[in-house]
Amino acid sequence: ANIGQDEDFEAARKKAESLGAKKVFIEDLRRDFVEDFIWPSIQASAVYEDRYLLGTAIARPCIARRQVEIARKEGAQFVSHGATGKGNDQIRFELTCYALYPEVKIIAPWRIPEFYNRFRGRTDLMEYAQKHGIPVPVTPQAPWSMDANLMHISYESGILENPKVENLASDLEVLTLILGGLHTAVYRSGGCQQNHIICKKQ
Repeated sequence: ANIGQDEDFEAARKKAESLGAKKVFIEDLRRDFVEDFIWPSIQASAVYEDRYLLGTAIARPCIARRQVEIARKEGAQFVSHGATGKGNDQIRFELTCYALYPEVKIIAPWRIPEFYNRFRGRTDLMEYAQKHGIPVPVTPQAPWSMDANLMHISYESGILENPKVENLASDLEVLTLILGGLHTAVYRSGGCQQNHIICKKQ
């Protein structure tokens, strides 16, 4: 789904096809995301703990809604997501799917014992990808994941979760937004397990 992230969507299509996908849907959801999710979130002052803009949280229902629309159109009885079995994203994806398509079946690999016993974490997945020639955007040196969209960017995992590691800001992208006259910079720094949001009037 294109929700405003900087991504090579044609490369993503080719990657999916090379891995065996029969059909690939790359949907431009930027307008839907802004009109149905970002603006209502801003209007509701939906900020977690006075600092986190919920950009990732509100993007998941936007993506899942379109996923369900495609599933219904294609006559699919199953949908899938790659969220871990212990985080919030699985709930965001699945509640949206069940609300809009109650009879759908959800495949969540991180909750399947054969999968999580084989892949204990990102290191196992990176090794598998390297062995099988699957390009992935993480490395052992930078094992964190990044989630970006029109509203927000966040990083997690790897050394970012270690409070002893500092001075990572230079390695991470800073996303600057202009929202209603507020200048908002969002970044993840070492020694902290949360994104920082700095707001000031222009």
